[in-house]
Amino acid sequence: MIDLVKKFFGKAPRQNVGQATTEHDIHIATCALFLEISQIDGKFSDLERDQIIETLKQDYSLSDDHAHELFEASKEELNNSVDLWQFTNLINKNYTSEEKIQIIETIWRIAYTDGLLDKHEDYLARKLASLLRLTHKQLIDAKLRVKGEKENFS
Repeated sequence: MIDLVKKFFGKAPRQNVGQATTEHDIHIATCALFLEISQIDGKFSDLERDQIIETLKQDYSLSDDHAHELFEASKEELNNSVDLWQFTNLINKNYTSEEKIQIIETIWRIAYTDGLLDKHEDYLARKLASLLRLTHKQLIDAKLRVKGEKENFS
């Protein structure tokens, strides 16, 4: 019934029952979270975009062109989404706890790209960790690792 209502209003789920989740779908979901954290403070910088593109290239062994295509596809999916649960749910179904910790570390890296942690970025990182079913300790440990990296490069 809800799917029928969503379909009527143009917000039908992207995947149909029985349709297999692809690795590409999971990458889009992950990149959508990266985009959301990069935009939550109202400023989306070239440095944040570059951080996301580099992460996609490294983590998923993508070429520059494929990373940019994934970035654009994720932007479109995020713009058409109702909430972030659809992305985190897909990640939860397909990623291990260690892989989800790696995602939250990247989220912290993106949040700290400008050297500051905005209160909205902090809130969203905590919300995403909760949606990814990570503990508070896992969230804080990831944050401290990223802050340590930043201090070592300063």
